[in-house]
Amino acid sequence: MIRRTQAERSDETTGRLVLAARELFGAQGYAVTSIDAIAAAAEVTKGAAYHHFGGKVELFRAAFVGELEAVDAKLEQVAAEEGDPWAALRRGCRTFLEHCLDPGFRQIVLLDAPSVLGWETTREIEYGHMLRIVLDGLRLAVACGQAPDGDLPARAQIIFGALCEGGMLLARSQSPAADLPRIAAEADRFLEALRL
Repeated sequence: MIRRTQAERSDETTGRLVLAARELFGAQGYAVTSIDAIAAAAEVTKGAAYHHFGGKVELFRAAFVGELEAVDAKLEQVAAEEGDPWAALRRGCRTFLEHCLDPGFRQIVLLDAPSVLGWETTREIEYGHMLRIVLDGLRLAVACGQAPDGDLPARAQIIFGALCEGGMLLARSQSPAADLPRIAAEADRFLEALRL
């Protein structure tokens, strides 16, 4: 039997806590979910949860980052599958909006994060994830002559802001799947206008 190191055991416990937090925060929301419930779902003690995370907010932040990393992976996969940078950017925007239909993502990222972490912290974390991908996509499009060179960081922030607004519209919609085509079409028109 191979004996695991303390770091490996710690990483496993942390991973289980974050996974349980993502599931429970995503299903029930931040306000209803207790750290006791997360610890129980992760099959660890409440003390272990507090040892690895200072409290419920820190555990929520880790769940939030986990949700962003999951959507990042999808967006990077889309970019890798598309040979055309502008098509990749358009498809990435649509993929993000489709991902906003996921109830857990919607609850954690769109609904709870701004109130739990604060607007500035939420945006700062998101900028390190999704904004980076949008900016990389714009840079590729410019390099291939598919978009004008200019203030790329500002244009990336505008696109990112529009996607977040579209995601919020979906999050607050009574029928998000039915509203997705309209919101995605608006996002596509907006993206094309920025291309000029």
